[in-house]
Amino acid sequence: RSPSYLAAQGCWPGRRLQGSPALSPFLSKCGTFPPESCFFSLICSLGSFMVMLVGLLRYAHVIECCGPSLLNTLGLAAGWICAAGLTMVGNFQVDYAKVLHYIGAGVAFPTSMLFVFLQSVLTYRMAKTRGHYWTGHLRSILSALAFITLVFSGVFFVQESFVLQHVAALCEWIFIINVLVFYGTFTFEFGAISTDTFLVLLKASQAPKSYKSDSSTASTPHGHSHSEGLAMV
Repeated sequence: RSPSYLAAQGCWPGRRLQGSPALSPFLSKCGTFPPESCFFSLICSLGSFMVMLVGLLRYAHVIECCGPSLLNTLGLAAGWICAAGLTMVGNFQVDYAKVLHYIGAGVAFPTSMLFVFLQSVLTYRMAKTRGHYWTGHLRSILSALAFITLVFSGVFFVQESFVLQHVAALCEWIFIINVLVFYGTFTFEFGAISTDTFLVLLKASQAPKSYKSDSSTASTPHGHSHSEGLAMV
């Protein structure tokens, strides 16, 4: 229902409609009842897929520019774990599966914060031009803002005050929008992605196998020499 209708009924923002649950500005509460819950699940599932795709493209781009990196691998893992938590948040509504919903939120929010932090560090490590450094500054500001709003959202969420609950909801919305803007900054790097980037990713995934094959090949001559030695004896 629109805010004007709710205000006319005298239930915005703190009161309630007759026979309906209390209104809440939290993101989860806005997607509890149909048809909003259907769109909420659809958007979260689509967003989860996009997070996985962006994380994989970023992982391949960093490998292409700087080679394998532990921070890059951690960033990919954080992004994919965040995607799993986001799927749980979208498909288990808080009023019907509260435990699973909160588990998904507890996974998605911290790992999302870890992802943006790691990507900010990687941006500075990869920076070569002034534009790259400015991108790093922008991402650092977004990461700091995301961290502050996430902490305030968690602190105010556990309070019973009506005003603090709404402040927590506001911080939650700011955190989500802030992270979305952060993902939008990847357009600077993704414009240079080509088929070579995917070939680098494919080679990186096959590196352990090639290493094993090389090791087995290297050990083969020793095996032959050992058998020849036994034959001579």
